Amino acid sequence: MSAATPPDVPEVPRASGFTGPDAPALSDLQNCIHCGFCLPACPTYIATGQELESPRGRLHLIRGVVEGKVEPTPRLLSHLDLCLQCRACETACPSSVPYGRIMEDARASVMADRSTRPREWAMRARLLRNVVARPRVLRAALWFGRVYTRSGLQRLLRGPLGRLLPEPLANLEAQAPTLDRAPFRRSGELVERRGDGPRVALLTGCVHGELYPQTHEATVRVLGHLGCEVIAPPEQACCGALHAHAGDAEAARRLARRNIEAFEEAGVDAVIVNAAGCGAAMKEYGRLLRNDEEWAERAERFASTVRDVLEFVATLDFERGLGRVEADVTLQDACHLAHGQGILAAPRAILDAIPGVDLHEQATPDRCCGAAGLYSTVQAAMSREVLDAKVADISGTGASTVVTSNPGCTMQIQAGLRRARRPGEVLHLIELLDRSYAAGFEEARA
Repeated sequence: MSAATPPDVPEVPRASGFTGPDAPALSDLQNCIHCGFCLPACPTYIATGQELESPRGRLHLIRGVVEGKVEPTPRLLSHLDLCLQCRACETACPSSVPYGRIMEDARASVMADRSTRPREWAMRARLLRNVVARPRVLRAALWFGRVYTRSGLQRLLRGPLGRLLPEPLANLEAQAPTLDRAPFRRSGELVERRGDGPRVALLTGCVHGELYPQTHEATVRVLGHLGCEVIAPPEQACCGALHAHAGDAEAARRLARRNIEAFEEAGVDAVIVNAAGCGAAMKEYGRLLRNDEEWAERAERFASTVRDVLEFVATLDFERGLGRVEADVTLQDACHLAHGQGILAAPRAILDAIPGVDLHEQATPDRCCGAAGLYSTVQAAMSREVLDAKVADISGTGASTVVTSNPGCTMQIQAGLRRARRPGEVLHLIELLDRSYAAGFEEARA
Protein backbone atom coordinates (compact mmCIF):
# COMPACT_ATOMS: atom_id res chain seq x y z
CA MET A 1 0.00 0.00 0.00
CA SER A 2 1.42 3.37 -1.03
CA ALA A 3 2.06 6.17 1.43
CA ALA A 4 -0.26 8.36 -0.66
CA THR A 5 -3.23 6.15 0.22
CA PRO A 6 -3.39 5.45 3.97
CA PRO A 7 -5.71 2.66 5.17
CA ASP A 8 -8.35 5.02 6.58
CA VAL A 9 -8.66 7.08 3.33
CA PRO A 10 -9.76 4.70 0.57
CA GLU A 11 -9.06 5.77 -2.97
CA VAL A 12 -12.27 7.06 -4.58
CA PRO A 13 -12.92 5.95 -8.17
CA ARG A 14 -14.24 8.60 -10.52
CA ALA A 15 -16.87 7.94 -13.15
CA SER A 16 -16.24 9.11 -16.69
CA GLY A 17 -17.84 12.44 -17.51
CA PHE A 18 -17.12 14.45 -14.34
CA THR A 19 -13.33 14.49 -14.55
CA GLY A 20 -10.70 16.97 -15.62
CA PRO A 21 -9.89 20.49 -14.43
CA ASP A 22 -13.54 21.58 -14.46
CA ALA A 23 -14.89 18.65 -12.42
CA PRO A 24 -17.09 19.67 -9.47
CA ALA A 25 -15.11 19.80 -6.24
CA LEU A 26 -16.07 17.25 -3.61
CA SER A 27 -15.41 19.93 -0.98
CA ASP A 28 -18.18 22.05 -2.50
CA LEU A 29 -20.58 19.12 -2.64
CA GLN A 30 -19.91 18.11 0.97
CA ASN A 31 -21.28 21.44 2.20
CA CYS A 32 -24.84 20.30 1.49
CA ILE A 33 -26.51 19.14 4.74
CA HIS A 34 -29.74 18.03 3.03
CA CYS A 35 -31.81 20.47 5.10
CA GLY A 36 -34.35 21.14 2.35
CA PHE A 37 -34.33 24.95 2.57
CA CYS A 38 -33.65 25.01 -1.16
CA LEU A 39 -36.82 23.13 -2.07
CA PRO A 40 -39.39 25.96 -1.81
CA ALA A 41 -36.95 28.30 -3.61
CA CYS A 42 -36.52 26.06 -6.66
CA PRO A 43 -38.94 26.72 -9.57
CA THR A 44 -38.58 23.24 -11.06
CA TYR A 45 -39.19 21.53 -7.71
CA ILE A 46 -42.25 23.73 -7.16
CA ALA A 47 -43.52 22.74 -10.61
CA THR A 48 -42.87 18.99 -10.35
CA GLY A 49 -42.64 18.12 -6.65
CA GLN A 50 -39.84 15.71 -7.61
CA GLU A 51 -36.74 15.43 -5.43
CA LEU A 52 -34.45 14.95 -8.44
CA GLU A 53 -35.70 18.25 -9.87
CA SER A 54 -34.54 20.09 -6.75
CA PRO A 55 -31.08 21.50 -5.96
CA ARG A 56 -30.65 18.92 -3.20
CA GLY A 57 -31.53 16.08 -5.55
CA ARG A 58 -29.27 17.31 -8.31
CA LEU A 59 -26.37 17.73 -5.91
CA HIS A 60 -26.90 14.11 -4.83
CA LEU A 61 -26.69 12.99 -8.47
CA ILE A 62 -23.58 15.06 -9.16
CA ARG A 63 -21.85 13.76 -6.05
CA GLY A 64 -22.70 10.21 -7.07
CA VAL A 65 -20.92 10.72 -10.38
CA VAL A 66 -17.94 12.48 -8.78
CA GLU A 67 -17.52 9.61 -6.30
CA GLY A 68 -17.82 7.01 -9.04
CA LYS A 69 -21.06 5.50 -7.71
CA VAL A 70 -23.15 6.22 -10.82
CA GLU A 71 -22.53 7.00 -14.46
CA PRO A 72 -23.63 10.23 -16.16
CA THR A 73 -26.35 8.52 -18.19
CA PRO A 74 -28.75 10.46 -20.46
CA ARG A 75 -31.47 10.06 -17.85
CA LEU A 76 -29.28 11.46 -15.09
CA LEU A 77 -28.16 14.35 -17.28
CA SER A 78 -31.78 15.18 -18.11
CA HIS A 79 -32.31 16.16 -14.47
CA LEU A 80 -29.32 18.50 -14.65
CA ASP A 81 -30.55 19.92 -17.93
CA LEU A 82 -33.92 20.85 -16.44
CA CYS A 83 -32.17 23.14 -13.95
CA LEU A 84 -32.73 26.84 -14.70
CA GLN A 85 -29.45 27.78 -12.96
CA CYS A 86 -31.32 30.66 -11.35
CA ARG A 87 -29.29 30.22 -8.13
CA ALA A 88 -32.23 30.99 -5.86
CA CYS A 89 -31.11 27.97 -3.87
CA GLU A 90 -27.84 29.75 -3.04
CA THR A 91 -29.74 32.56 -1.36
CA ALA A 92 -31.87 30.06 0.58
CA CYS A 93 -29.00 27.76 1.59
CA PRO A 94 -27.80 28.11 5.22
CA SER A 95 -24.59 26.23 4.37
CA SER A 96 -23.53 28.50 1.49
CA VAL A 97 -23.37 25.66 -1.03
CA PRO A 98 -22.03 27.21 -4.28
CA TYR A 99 -24.66 25.52 -6.41
CA GLY A 100 -24.12 27.72 -9.46
CA ARG A 101 -20.48 26.83 -9.91
CA ILE A 102 -21.13 23.16 -9.11
CA MET A 103 -23.72 22.97 -11.88
CA GLU A 104 -21.51 24.82 -14.36
CA ASP A 105 -18.56 22.55 -13.48
CA ALA A 106 -20.69 19.44 -13.93
CA ARG A 107 -21.90 20.58 -17.33
CA ALA A 108 -18.38 21.57 -18.39
CA SER A 109 -17.09 18.12 -17.39
CA VAL A 110 -19.83 16.44 -19.45
CA MET A 111 -19.09 18.63 -22.46
CA ALA A 112 -15.37 17.86 -22.23
CA ASP A 113 -16.01 14.11 -22.50
CA ARG A 114 -17.23 12.99 -25.92
CA SER A 115 -18.42 9.67 -24.47
CA THR A 116 -21.00 11.36 -22.23
CA ARG A 117 -21.80 14.57 -24.12
CA PRO A 118 -25.45 14.57 -25.30
CA ARG A 119 -25.91 15.49 -28.94
CA GLU A 120 -28.32 18.32 -28.11
CA TRP A 121 -25.79 19.84 -25.69
CA ALA A 122 -23.16 19.83 -28.44
CA MET A 123 -25.61 21.48 -30.84
CA ARG A 124 -26.28 24.28 -28.37
CA ALA A 125 -22.55 24.87 -27.98
CA ARG A 126 -22.15 25.14 -31.76
CA LEU A 127 -25.03 27.62 -31.96
CA LEU A 128 -23.51 29.76 -29.22
CA ARG A 129 -20.01 29.63 -30.70
CA ASN A 130 -20.93 30.16 -34.33
CA VAL A 131 -23.87 32.56 -34.07
CA VAL A 132 -24.24 34.30 -30.71
CA ALA A 133 -20.53 34.98 -30.21
CA ARG A 134 -20.07 36.22 -33.80
CA PRO A 135 -21.60 39.72 -34.14
CA ARG A 136 -21.87 39.70 -37.93
CA VAL A 137 -23.46 36.27 -38.04
CA LEU A 138 -25.86 37.17 -35.22
CA ARG A 139 -26.90 40.39 -36.93
CA ALA A 140 -27.47 38.54 -40.20
CA ALA A 141 -29.59 35.94 -38.42
CA LEU A 142 -31.68 38.63 -36.75
CA TRP A 143 -32.21 40.38 -40.09
CA PHE A 144 -35.03 37.94 -40.78
CA GLY A 145 -36.64 38.91 -37.49
CA ARG A 146 -36.47 42.58 -38.43
CA VAL A 147 -38.14 41.84 -41.76
CA TYR A 148 -40.85 39.86 -39.95
CA THR A 149 -41.53 42.77 -37.60
CA ARG A 150 -41.31 45.61 -40.11
CA SER A 151 -43.39 43.85 -42.76
CA GLY A 152 -46.42 43.98 -40.47
CA LEU A 153 -46.76 40.20 -40.40
CA GLN A 154 -45.85 40.05 -36.72
CA ARG A 155 -48.54 42.61 -35.86
CA LEU A 156 -51.14 40.67 -37.84
CA LEU A 157 -50.28 37.39 -36.11
CA ARG A 158 -50.49 39.08 -32.71
CA GLY A 159 -54.01 40.24 -33.52
CA PRO A 160 -57.13 38.14 -34.17
CA LEU A 161 -55.37 36.31 -37.02
CA GLY A 162 -52.99 34.74 -34.51
CA ARG A 163 -55.80 32.69 -33.03
CA LEU A 164 -55.79 30.60 -36.20
CA LEU A 165 -52.23 29.42 -35.56
CA PRO A 166 -51.70 25.89 -34.19
CA GLU A 167 -50.68 26.00 -30.52
CA PRO A 168 -46.98 25.14 -31.11
CA LEU A 169 -46.64 27.96 -33.66
CA ALA A 170 -48.60 30.36 -31.47
CA ASN A 171 -46.26 29.64 -28.54
CA LEU A 172 -43.21 30.13 -30.77
CA GLU A 173 -44.58 33.40 -32.12
CA ALA A 174 -45.35 34.67 -28.62
CA GLN A 175 -41.67 34.25 -27.72
CA ALA A 176 -40.39 36.17 -30.73
CA PRO A 177 -39.04 39.63 -29.87
CA THR A 178 -40.27 42.76 -31.62
CA LEU A 179 -37.31 43.97 -33.69
CA ASP A 180 -38.59 47.41 -34.60
CA ARG A 181 -35.45 49.39 -33.66
CA ALA A 182 -32.07 49.72 -35.28
CA PRO A 183 -29.36 47.85 -33.35
CA PHE A 184 -27.08 49.76 -30.99
CA ARG A 185 -24.16 51.18 -32.94
CA ARG A 186 -20.99 52.82 -31.73
CA SER A 187 -19.42 55.74 -33.52
CA GLY A 188 -15.76 55.08 -32.83
CA GLU A 189 -14.80 54.31 -29.25
CA LEU A 190 -16.21 57.28 -27.37
CA VAL A 191 -19.91 56.96 -26.57
CA GLU A 192 -20.54 59.87 -24.18
CA ARG A 193 -18.45 62.50 -22.45
CA ARG A 194 -20.02 64.81 -19.92
CA GLY A 195 -18.55 66.20 -16.71
CA ASP A 196 -15.45 65.19 -14.85
CA GLY A 197 -16.82 62.09 -13.15
CA PRO A 198 -15.57 58.51 -13.42
CA ARG A 199 -14.42 57.11 -16.74
CA VAL A 200 -16.39 53.91 -17.32
CA ALA A 201 -16.73 51.32 -20.05
CA LEU A 202 -20.04 49.84 -21.15
CA LEU A 203 -20.38 46.17 -22.04
CA THR A 204 -22.48 46.19 -25.20
CA GLY A 205 -22.70 42.40 -25.28
CA CYS A 206 -24.06 40.19 -28.02
CA VAL A 207 -27.85 39.88 -28.16
CA HIS A 208 -28.67 42.82 -25.88
CA GLY A 209 -27.68 45.60 -28.28
CA GLU A 210 -29.54 43.88 -31.10
CA LEU A 211 -32.84 43.25 -29.29
CA TYR A 212 -32.97 46.19 -26.88
CA PRO A 213 -30.71 49.00 -28.14
CA GLN A 214 -32.85 51.47 -26.20
CA THR A 215 -31.48 50.03 -22.95
CA HIS A 216 -27.89 50.82 -23.97
CA GLU A 217 -28.94 54.28 -25.15
CA ALA A 218 -30.70 54.99 -21.85
CA THR A 219 -27.69 53.68 -19.92
CA VAL A 220 -25.34 56.04 -21.72
CA ARG A 221 -27.65 59.03 -21.15
CA VAL A 222 -28.08 58.25 -17.43
CA LEU A 223 -24.35 57.82 -16.86
CA GLY A 224 -23.68 60.99 -18.81
CA HIS A 225 -26.20 62.87 -16.68
CA LEU A 226 -24.29 61.68 -13.62
CA GLY A 227 -21.06 63.16 -14.96
CA CYS A 228 -19.46 59.98 -16.28
CA GLU A 229 -17.33 59.59 -19.36
CA VAL A 230 -18.67 56.49 -21.08
CA ILE A 231 -16.79 54.46 -23.65
CA ALA A 232 -17.51 51.16 -25.36
CA PRO A 233 -14.29 49.43 -26.45
CA PRO A 234 -14.84 48.07 -29.96
CA GLU A 235 -12.62 45.04 -29.28
CA GLN A 236 -14.97 43.68 -26.60
CA ALA A 237 -16.95 40.48 -27.15
CA CYS A 238 -19.86 38.46 -25.80
CA CYS A 239 -19.39 37.95 -22.05
CA GLY A 240 -19.53 34.14 -22.34
CA ALA A 241 -22.29 33.63 -19.75
CA LEU A 242 -24.45 31.52 -22.05
CA HIS A 243 -21.46 29.40 -23.02
CA ALA A 244 -20.53 28.78 -19.38
CA HIS A 245 -24.13 27.85 -18.49
CA ALA A 246 -24.20 25.44 -21.43
CA GLY A 247 -20.99 23.74 -20.29
CA ASP A 248 -18.77 25.16 -23.05
CA ALA A 249 -16.11 26.37 -20.65
CA GLU A 250 -13.41 26.66 -23.30
CA ALA A 251 -15.47 29.09 -25.39
CA ALA A 252 -16.34 31.05 -22.25
CA ARG A 253 -12.66 31.32 -21.34
CA ARG A 254 -11.70 32.56 -24.81
CA LEU A 255 -14.33 35.29 -24.62
CA ALA A 256 -13.29 36.21 -21.09
CA ARG A 257 -9.66 36.68 -22.12
CA ARG A 258 -10.71 38.89 -25.02
CA ASN A 259 -12.87 41.07 -22.78
CA ILE A 260 -10.25 41.39 -20.07
CA GLU A 261 -7.71 42.58 -22.62
CA ALA A 262 -10.15 45.00 -24.28
CA PHE A 263 -11.28 46.62 -21.05
CA GLU A 264 -7.77 46.71 -19.55
CA GLU A 265 -6.58 48.72 -22.55
CA ALA A 266 -9.51 51.13 -22.09
CA GLY A 267 -8.11 52.27 -18.74
CA VAL A 268 -11.41 52.79 -16.94
CA ASP A 269 -12.52 53.11 -13.33
CA ALA A 270 -15.32 50.58 -13.74
CA VAL A 271 -16.85 48.24 -16.29
CA ILE A 272 -20.60 48.86 -16.38
CA VAL A 273 -22.99 46.03 -17.28
CA ASN A 274 -26.76 46.44 -17.74
CA ALA A 275 -27.54 42.75 -18.17
CA ALA A 276 -27.62 40.87 -14.87
CA GLY A 277 -26.54 37.56 -16.36
CA CYS A 278 -23.55 39.13 -18.07
CA GLY A 279 -22.53 40.98 -14.93
CA ALA A 280 -22.67 37.85 -12.79
CA ALA A 281 -20.52 35.96 -15.30
CA MET A 282 -17.93 38.72 -15.59
CA LYS A 283 -17.65 39.06 -11.82
CA GLU A 284 -16.72 35.36 -11.82
CA TYR A 285 -14.01 35.55 -14.51
CA GLY A 286 -11.42 34.91 -11.80
CA ARG A 287 -12.86 31.49 -11.10
CA LEU A 288 -13.44 30.74 -14.79
CA LEU A 289 -9.72 31.30 -15.48
CA ARG A 290 -8.45 29.93 -12.16
CA ASN A 291 -6.36 27.22 -13.83
CA ASP A 292 -4.74 29.59 -16.34
CA GLU A 293 -1.45 30.81 -14.83
CA GLU A 294 -1.12 33.64 -17.31
CA TRP A 295 -4.66 35.01 -16.87
CA ALA A 296 -5.86 34.04 -13.37
CA GLU A 297 -4.56 37.13 -11.56
CA ARG A 298 -5.62 39.48 -14.36
CA ALA A 299 -9.07 37.95 -14.32
CA GLU A 300 -9.45 38.52 -10.59
CA ARG A 301 -8.38 42.15 -10.96
CA PHE A 302 -10.75 42.68 -13.85
CA ALA A 303 -13.67 41.06 -12.03
CA SER A 304 -13.24 43.52 -9.16
CA THR A 305 -13.96 46.41 -11.56
CA VAL A 306 -17.27 45.04 -12.89
CA ARG A 307 -20.43 46.80 -11.68
CA ASP A 308 -24.06 46.32 -12.54
CA VAL A 309 -25.40 49.65 -13.77
CA LEU A 310 -28.02 49.84 -11.00
CA GLU A 311 -25.42 48.97 -8.37
CA PHE A 312 -23.15 51.70 -9.76
CA VAL A 313 -25.83 54.38 -10.13
CA ALA A 314 -27.03 53.83 -6.56
CA THR A 315 -23.56 54.88 -5.29
CA LEU A 316 -23.76 58.25 -7.04
CA ASP A 317 -25.87 61.36 -6.49
CA PHE A 318 -28.56 59.99 -8.78
CA GLU A 319 -31.48 61.83 -7.15
CA ARG A 320 -30.32 65.12 -8.65
CA GLY A 321 -32.56 66.18 -11.56
CA LEU A 322 -35.25 63.53 -11.23
CA GLY A 323 -38.64 64.43 -12.68
CA ARG A 324 -42.09 63.00 -12.16
CA VAL A 325 -43.06 59.78 -13.94
CA GLU A 326 -46.56 58.53 -13.18
CA ALA A 327 -46.33 54.73 -13.15
CA ASP A 328 -47.64 51.75 -11.22
CA VAL A 329 -44.58 49.51 -11.26
CA THR A 330 -43.67 46.00 -10.19
CA LEU A 331 -40.04 44.91 -10.05
CA GLN A 332 -38.84 41.58 -11.38
CA ASP A 333 -35.57 40.80 -9.59
CA ALA A 334 -33.38 39.18 -12.23
CA CYS A 335 -32.00 35.91 -10.85
CA HIS A 336 -28.39 36.76 -11.57
CA LEU A 337 -28.73 40.17 -9.98
CA ALA A 338 -30.55 39.06 -6.83
CA HIS A 339 -28.97 35.63 -6.37
CA GLY A 340 -25.84 35.72 -8.53
CA GLN A 341 -24.68 39.18 -7.38
CA GLY A 342 -26.70 39.68 -4.20
CA ILE A 343 -28.08 43.04 -5.36
CA LEU A 344 -31.60 43.70 -4.08
CA ALA A 345 -31.49 47.13 -2.44
CA ALA A 346 -30.15 49.24 -5.34
CA PRO A 347 -33.12 48.76 -7.72
CA ARG A 348 -35.59 49.58 -4.95
CA ALA A 349 -33.64 52.65 -3.86
CA ILE A 350 -33.80 53.97 -7.41
CA LEU A 351 -37.52 53.25 -7.75
CA ASP A 352 -38.27 54.84 -4.38
CA ALA A 353 -36.48 58.02 -5.48
CA ILE A 354 -38.41 58.57 -8.74
CA PRO A 355 -41.33 60.94 -8.13
CA GLY A 356 -44.69 59.49 -9.18
CA VAL A 357 -43.59 55.85 -9.20
CA ASP A 358 -45.70 53.53 -7.07
CA LEU A 359 -43.95 50.19 -6.46
CA HIS A 360 -46.18 47.12 -6.09
CA GLU A 361 -44.07 44.20 -4.87
CA GLN A 362 -44.79 40.70 -6.17
CA ALA A 363 -45.28 37.82 -3.77
CA THR A 364 -42.02 36.31 -5.08
CA PRO A 365 -40.19 39.06 -7.01
CA ASP A 366 -36.92 37.11 -7.05
CA ARG A 367 -38.39 33.88 -8.45
CA CYS A 368 -37.19 33.01 -11.95
CA CYS A 369 -39.36 33.94 -14.93
CA GLY A 370 -38.17 30.91 -16.91
CA ALA A 371 -35.99 32.71 -19.46
CA ALA A 372 -32.57 31.40 -18.36
CA GLY A 373 -30.71 32.00 -21.62
CA LEU A 374 -31.56 29.23 -24.09
CA TYR A 375 -33.80 27.48 -21.55
CA SER A 376 -37.05 28.87 -22.96
CA THR A 377 -36.19 27.13 -26.24
CA VAL A 378 -34.56 23.88 -25.09
CA GLN A 379 -36.92 23.31 -22.14
CA ALA A 380 -39.98 25.04 -23.56
CA ALA A 381 -42.64 23.23 -21.51
CA MET A 382 -41.04 23.86 -18.14
CA SER A 383 -40.14 27.40 -19.13
CA ARG A 384 -43.79 28.14 -19.92
CA GLU A 385 -44.93 26.64 -16.63
CA VAL A 386 -42.50 28.78 -14.67
CA LEU A 387 -43.45 31.83 -16.74
CA ASP A 388 -47.19 31.30 -16.21
CA ALA A 389 -46.60 31.41 -12.45
CA LYS A 390 -44.60 34.60 -12.86
CA VAL A 391 -47.29 36.27 -14.99
CA ALA A 392 -49.90 35.35 -12.39
CA ASP A 393 -47.71 36.93 -9.70
CA ILE A 394 -47.27 40.09 -11.80
CA SER A 395 -51.00 40.26 -12.53
CA GLY A 396 -51.74 40.03 -8.82
CA THR A 397 -49.89 43.31 -8.20
CA GLY A 398 -52.17 45.32 -10.48
CA ALA A 399 -49.11 47.12 -11.89
CA SER A 400 -49.13 48.26 -15.51
CA THR A 401 -45.33 48.43 -15.85
CA VAL A 402 -42.79 45.68 -15.16
CA VAL A 403 -39.17 46.73 -14.67
CA THR A 404 -36.30 44.27 -14.96
CA SER A 405 -32.51 44.31 -15.13
CA ASN A 406 -31.83 41.65 -17.74
CA PRO A 407 -32.78 41.41 -21.44
CA GLY A 408 -33.75 37.74 -21.17
CA CYS A 409 -36.25 38.58 -18.42
CA THR A 410 -37.63 41.44 -20.51
CA MET A 411 -38.20 39.23 -23.54
CA GLN A 412 -39.64 36.35 -21.50
CA ILE A 413 -42.10 38.50 -19.54
CA GLN A 414 -43.17 40.33 -22.68
CA ALA A 415 -43.93 36.91 -24.21
CA GLY A 416 -45.83 35.79 -21.12
CA LEU A 417 -47.99 38.90 -21.04
CA ARG A 418 -48.78 38.53 -24.74
CA ARG A 419 -49.77 34.91 -24.35
CA ALA A 420 -51.99 35.80 -21.38
CA ARG A 421 -53.42 38.69 -23.44
CA ARG A 422 -52.60 41.03 -20.59
CA PRO A 423 -51.51 44.59 -21.46
CA GLY A 424 -48.41 45.93 -19.81
CA GLU A 425 -45.08 47.56 -20.54
CA VAL A 426 -41.82 45.74 -19.77
CA LEU A 427 -38.56 47.68 -19.66
CA HIS A 428 -35.20 47.89 -17.94
CA LEU A 429 -35.18 50.01 -14.79
CA ILE A 430 -32.46 52.21 -16.28
CA GLU A 431 -34.95 53.20 -19.00
CA LEU A 432 -37.44 54.34 -16.37
CA LEU A 433 -34.70 56.35 -14.64
CA ASP A 434 -33.81 57.89 -18.01
CA ARG A 435 -37.44 58.96 -18.46
CA SER A 436 -37.36 60.59 -15.04
CA TYR A 437 -34.27 62.62 -15.94
CA ALA A 438 -35.92 63.68 -19.21
CA ALA A 439 -39.01 64.75 -17.27
CA GLY A 440 -36.84 66.63 -14.80
CA PHE A 441 -35.17 68.49 -17.66
CA GLU A 442 -38.54 69.52 -19.06
CA GLU A 443 -39.76 70.59 -15.63
CA ALA A 444 -36.66 72.75 -15.19
CA ARG A 445 -37.26 74.42 -18.54
CA ALA A 446 -40.91 75.16 -17.81
